[in-house]
Amino acid sequence: MPQQVKAVIARAKGAPVEVTTIVVPDPGPGEAVVRIQACGVCHTDLHYREGGINDEFPFLLGHEAAGIVESVGEGVTEVEPGDFVVLNWRAVCGQCRACKRGRPQYCFNTHNAKQKMTLLDGTELSPALGIGAFAEKTLVAAGQCTKVDPAAEPAVAGLLGCGVMAGLGAAINTGNVGRGDSVAVIGCGGVGGAAVMGSRLAGAAKIIAVDIDDRKLETARGLGATHTVNSRTTDPVEAIRELTGGNGADVVVEAVGRPETYKQAFYARDLAGTVVLVGVPTPEMTLELPLLDVFGRGGALKSSWYGDCLPSRDFPMLIDLYLQGRLDLGAFVTETIELDAVEQAFERMHQGDVLRSVVVL
Repeated sequence: MPQQVKAVIARAKGAPVEVTTIVVPDPGPGEAVVRIQACGVCHTDLHYREGGINDEFPFLLGHEAAGIVESVGEGVTEVEPGDFVVLNWRAVCGQCRACKRGRPQYCFNTHNAKQKMTLLDGTELSPALGIGAFAEKTLVAAGQCTKVDPAAEPAVAGLLGCGVMAGLGAAINTGNVGRGDSVAVIGCGGVGGAAVMGSRLAGAAKIIAVDIDDRKLETARGLGATHTVNSRTTDPVEAIRELTGGNGADVVVEAVGRPETYKQAFYARDLAGTVVLVGVPTPEMTLELPLLDVFGRGGALKSSWYGDCLPSRDFPMLIDLYLQGRLDLGAFVTETIELDAVEQAFERMHQGDVLRSVVVL
C-alpha cells in the first residue's frame, strides 16, 4: 500500500525549501521503490528551486543518491529487493535510434516512473531529474537503479548519480583524455574537481585548474591538478598557453556554463584540441564566435551529457576503483547533514564553502 514519508520540497520559485510528508505509491510495472540512504546537495537542485529548469512546482528535490531497493513492480528483472543501488537520471530505453546503433549513453528516450508521488492533499510532485531523493523513500523507474558493490559508503556512492560522474565522464568519456595529454579545467567546483580527478585517472601529464576562488584551486591540487590559475587576477588563456609551451591544452573542460568561460576554453585549447562543455548554461545565454576561428582551429567542440556515461557500465567500475583505493570519491564529501538542513546547504554551496553537502538518512 502507499507509504507516507518525510521529504524536501520546493513549493514556489525562490521560496525556502521545506520538509513535509509525501505519499509514495507502490511500484507499478517497470518501477521500484528505493529507501534512500544518502543524497548529495547538487547545484541542479538549487536551479529547480529557483525556477531555472521549469515551472512545474512543487518539486521534490534531490537526485544524487544511493539506497536500498525496497520493492519492485511487475516485469522488473535488473534489480530486486535488498540490492544496494546508485540512482541515475538516464534510464536507457534500448529501442531508440541511439540505443539501436550501440550508443545507449546517448539514449534519446530515457524514462522515469510513470506514477506520481504526491503531497497528502493529492497534489502531484515533480521529482528533480525524475528521481526526488531528498526523501526517506522514492519511486523511480527500475532502469534508474544501478546495482553496485554494497561495501561502498552510501554518502560516497551516491555522488556518482550526478555531479561527480558528470565531471569524471567529461574528461574520460567525452574528452577522451589520454596518457600524456595536457588538460585544463575551467571551474573547479564539484563537477570541475571531478574532471580534474578523471584527468589524473586517465594519465594526463599536465592538469591545469582554473577558478576565481583560491580555496577551490587548493582543493583541485589535492584532486590531481599539477598547476592552478586564478582567473580573477590572471588571464587564463595566456596562462594555459604559457604552461603548455605556447600551444594550449589538448583538452579543455568548461565546467561553469557561461559564454565568457566557454570562449576562454575555446581559445585555450591547442590546434585540433577538444573543448568539452559540461557546465550548464541558463536559457537566455548566447555565444558568439568568429566562424573563421571555429574553422581554422579545427578539433572538436563537444557537449557532455551526464559525462556521456552509461550507468550500468561506469558506476560499478568506478565504485570498484574507489574500493581499491584508486579513486578518492570521499574527497568530495565536505559534510554530512540531516534532511532539514538542505536550505542551509544551498547557502554554503552558493558561497563556495563546500564541494558537496550530503544528506544522510
